[in-house]
Amino acid sequence: MLNRRNFLKSGLTAGVAPLTAGLDHLDAMTSAAEEVASTGIIVEPPQRLPPNASAGVPWQQKIRRVGQTNFTEYDPAVMNVNQWADYWHSVKADIVYVSVTGILAFYPSKVQFHKHGKFLKDRDLFGECVTAAKKRGMRVVARMSPDLNWPDALEAHPEWAMRHDDGSVQHSEEDPRLFKTCMFTSYMDDYVPAIMREVNSLYDVDCFYTNGWPPLGNLPVCYCAVCSKLPTPGSPAYWHAFTDRVLSLWQRYDTIAKEKKPDSFFFANLGGNVRGGPNLDRLAKTIAWFQADNQGRTYAEPEIWGCSLQGRVCNAVLDGKVAANVTAAYSTGQPGWRNVSKSPAETRMWLNQSVASGMVPYIHFVGDENGFGEDRRWQAVGEEYFPWTALHDAHLATRRSMANIGVLIGQSTQLLYPGPSTARSRTYMRETTNGLYHALLQGRFAFDFVHEDRLELEHLAKYRALLLPNVAMLSDAQCKQLSDYLRAGGSLMAGFETSLYDENLKPREDFGLADLMGVSRAGAAVGTNGNAYSARLEKPHEILEGFNETTWIAGAQNRVPLKPVDGSIATVVPGFVRYPPELAYPTQRQTDEPAVVLRESGKSRTVWFPGDVERTYWITGHSDLLHLLYNAIRWISHDERVVQVDGPGFIEVFCWETTPGYAVHLLNYNTPNAFHGWVETADPLGPQRVTMKLPSGVGVKAVELLRSGTKPSFAFRNQVLQFTVPSLGGYEVAAITVA
Repeated sequence: MLNRRNFLKSGLTAGVAPLTAGLDHLDAMTSAAEEVASTGIIVEPPQRLPPNASAGVPWQQKIRRVGQTNFTEYDPAVMNVNQWADYWHSVKADIVYVSVTGILAFYPSKVQFHKHGKFLKDRDLFGECVTAAKKRGMRVVARMSPDLNWPDALEAHPEWAMRHDDGSVQHSEEDPRLFKTCMFTSYMDDYVPAIMREVNSLYDVDCFYTNGWPPLGNLPVCYCAVCSKLPTPGSPAYWHAFTDRVLSLWQRYDTIAKEKKPDSFFFANLGGNVRGGPNLDRLAKTIAWFQADNQGRTYAEPEIWGCSLQGRVCNAVLDGKVAANVTAAYSTGQPGWRNVSKSPAETRMWLNQSVASGMVPYIHFVGDENGFGEDRRWQAVGEEYFPWTALHDAHLATRRSMANIGVLIGQSTQLLYPGPSTARSRTYMRETTNGLYHALLQGRFAFDFVHEDRLELEHLAKYRALLLPNVAMLSDAQCKQLSDYLRAGGSLMAGFETSLYDENLKPREDFGLADLMGVSRAGAAVGTNGNAYSARLEKPHEILEGFNETTWIAGAQNRVPLKPVDGSIATVVPGFVRYPPELAYPTQRQTDEPAVVLRESGKSRTVWFPGDVERTYWITGHSDLLHLLYNAIRWISHDERVVQVDGPGFIEVFCWETTPGYAVHLLNYNTPNAFHGWVETADPLGPQRVTMKLPSGVGVKAVELLRSGTKPSFAFRNQVLQFTVPSLGGYEVAAITVA
């Protein structure tokens, strides 16, 4: 675990010893001035936002708890609607998703090709659920899923199907009777609106939702007659056409939703975290609700912070609109069991991350067989968790993040960049993102994500530093915005192939940020065949602190060679043979190729790494790379912190401004299942000391730990607040009420 306390105590950073005084005394309530000295530079946050005007706030932004039970074909034969509604009402759900259709109608629909299941018979299951929910004061989402349909629809409308490049129909991988529908065809223009209008004419629903569309984290590949006229799948031009189509349909469906009730709306399947699907910045300007459909960890994405990462993406684009993250209480991954509960601790962890990252908690299960489920274990989690959140809605509803470090989301890079020529891989950018994310958590930095299309100064002004994890695709305009940010006093950390391509994935001769960062490439990317390159330490610097008794440290798996610069603090030792060991020595022990390039002008600082340091750290776990990233982030941010949490263990920290004051969320990731499998338990952690500064003129009324239900003592002097969380189980929220 790398945090300030352990990192500095380890002797790796003896050069900054004055910052470590008193870190062994986490439970000592000393003066505020002494505590600031012990934790670095605790900076004053901006003045608090003016009070919210409750009048005129859309109803969906008041939603705090979401419930969903996906219907199966068999449910109409056995479902006890009152039992279903009583459960969701008892746990204080504000809104429930009710299945209108997936591949089957759950009401007596008259829309052609809207097939009735064999157990529906004369029952109006959807209508019964709407009535029961409304009777209990819960709102209703009409849930649809338009991504698949049956052979009779295909026979009548062959143009509705997605096609392979040989013209054959794309079918469901699990049930080949079902064909995949193409979002560019009249299926989405005619069939989906017909169902929406029929539902609106028959029932009192509050909004409409489509599951299964648009795709999550990737772009569709189809060769039907319509798609064959579109740009090449996976190209930037295709992504633009895809986003245009999503927005066009979204706005059309939203208009239909409002035909009956002006405050109704349409929303759709989203998620995919930093990859998304459609352009998230463009979409965020339209949508009323961000449905983050990342239901749980999988074998492909097992890292424990997956839900938190999605919450940071939502916060980057939504400007306070509601985001709800689906927590599947059933088994996720492959193989899966959609009717069997996952471990309660894993379910709570996903809910904890939803709340901590600013999203609305949401519990989801599939099937009501035997009345209300053969496996009822998942219900106990909702019975405990949802009512707890209801007690603390004021403290858990966020207003704005207090983070002072931004991480640039290159959504276009995440979706379209194939990886460098040395390592073509669709997982390349996921590994890069996770490497930087892990390093930020290890250093306990407070950070936000920033979307690549939101680089105006008004969006970036709050950040002391901006980190660019191999954002390969940047337009000239975006490079200019980053230059403006630097001139305004900001700092940047970037490297490898960042800005080497424009927004259309066209390669540049040199980096788009070359002049800004003081670098120029000397050749194409170099990979590893044997030993990766090393960095030779040439002269002392703060980002090299702690590398004692060595002149070589690990470099990265891949690098873009740079032209020499004056005063390099580290240079490249090129890679060499790894086996046989007799040949494991460099033919060049010293070069003038920089292994890192630094610049400083006033308050602005820049760091450029020629190697893919973040990704290499993720795939190797090498501590040299972790320490290098940690030192670099501290240096470019001037070690300024909006909140400092000192203590043992591996945790994630969020700090939010709330209506009553502030909330500091601590997520405990000390579990053997942090990177694989499901959490069964998190090892309790010892005291965590929290230090933060409040705006001038703002006092402190109380500090309360919401999960443990205790009120710790606190010190408040010279606008600096300090208190200690005595122990940390899976999750704690420190709610600060201000005067």
